[in-house]
Amino acid sequence: MSASIEPPLSLYVHLPWCVSKCPYCDFNSHRAGDAPPRERYLRAVETDLKQEARRTENRSLVSVFIGGGTPSFFNGAEIGQLIDVIAAEFSLQPDIEISMEANPGTVEHGDLRDYCTAGVSRLSLGAQSFNAESLRRLGRIHGPDEIYSAYADASRAGFDSINLDIMFALPGQDLEMAVRDVEQAIALGPAHISYYQLTLEPNTVFHNNPPPGLPGEEESFVMQQQCHALLAESGYEQYEISAFARPGRRCRHNLNYWTFGDYLGAGAGAHGKVTDCGGEILRYEKPRHPLSFIEQAESQSIETREHGVSGADIGFEFMLNTMRLPEGFLASDYNARTGLSVDTLEERLAVAEAKGLIESFDGPGWRPTALGLRFLNDLTAIFLP
Repeated sequence: MSASIEPPLSLYVHLPWCVSKCPYCDFNSHRAGDAPPRERYLRAVETDLKQEARRTENRSLVSVFIGGGTPSFFNGAEIGQLIDVIAAEFSLQPDIEISMEANPGTVEHGDLRDYCTAGVSRLSLGAQSFNAESLRRLGRIHGPDEIYSAYADASRAGFDSINLDIMFALPGQDLEMAVRDVEQAIALGPAHISYYQLTLEPNTVFHNNPPPGLPGEEESFVMQQQCHALLAESGYEQYEISAFARPGRRCRHNLNYWTFGDYLGAGAGAHGKVTDCGGEILRYEKPRHPLSFIEQAESQSIETREHGVSGADIGFEFMLNTMRLPEGFLASDYNARTGLSVDTLEERLAVAEAKGLIESFDGPGWRPTALGLRFLNDLTAIFLP
């Protein structure tokens, strides 16, 4: 494998607690209870951030994403404390994007102002639906009024880059309800909308006990088609299978994942991927449980599980990410991110093309077709080692 060009570098910070655990959620999130050890956790993350900074080798961060859990469970001063540590320990690009997730049921206007002042430049609100009954069935702690209030407060606080998460194929949802959700999201005018289908992930309540009234596959596809068309007509460009943005407002952090960039991970259960100067790729993961993470950080010995990524796996991982992008990739992108020649994919690309799941463009480029995006799992499975 030849040495690859050093990819962009991002940082993910995980804040693990929620007021309650949603029945569809498979993220590393934990119910907060009455007295979560917030201060101890923040100190543990600070310790972790300082250790992560040693991996950077003078590379600058292009983006930071504070996710969870529910990061807005922490107040503006606490988030500012973390951002101050990041600014002190890492080299930041001048136009760095700093995103934070927030739940409409946990944000206060004062905190939103403080988040903005602290340096958060992009806010992602987990709206999910504007229908009160849909929100109840999803186990959300907020209602439609809290979405409108949180969005208005965020705008007044100074955020001009706001994402709304909206889900479809919800229990009891029909086409009219799905379209109405998207219409209400568009009416608020966010810079970005993440629009994705409810899936029953393993190790979730919904997976073990599926909710009644889930739309069928064809009905869900019609919802997706009509709502995608509505987003496009309203000026939102689909640049990833579930991401829609106004011109110039793509999420740089997530785009770095999908183009096989590098990222550091800090906090309980956080993952990282780092490419060294010789092109070797290392993946790692932190302890998942918050208390285990805290105790290890306090003893200055966070047990990070690490493994290298082999050549065959590198090619699959690249395709697993970039095939989510309607724009696809160029042969030069593949070589730069993996250190491999696109010729190593030749036979599998031919199989995917014969099935109508992928198409070539401009000579050295490949992108998923509409069929490939619809059956993305089938497309990416072709590239399994």
